[in-house]
Amino acid sequence: MTRAKGRWPTGDAAYGGVEDAALLILEWLGEQGVDAMIRVDAERLRQGRPAWTFAASGGPLATGLRADGASAGECMGTALLRLREAGLPVAF
Repeated sequence: MTRAKGRWPTGDAAYGGVEDAALLILEWLGEQGVDAMIRVDAERLRQGRPAWTFAASGGPLATGLRADGASAGECMGTALLRLREAGLPVAF
């Protein structure tokens, strides 16, 4: 068993707690016909690279969309910016 690395929520002020709303955002995207997911890659985490990935495609998105981040909050914050740039009015 591995030891905890102190990664429990600390309130990522730069992204306003978006990780708390991630499931609601994913659900809303699904209602819009968008296939979306967020995942963590353990190998990239071990290598010290941004381990979180958001991916979305379909529905009103003309092309697929991907965002990576070092934390779930950073990843979702970047994803929200890219979704809005693609014309999806995500209300968060």
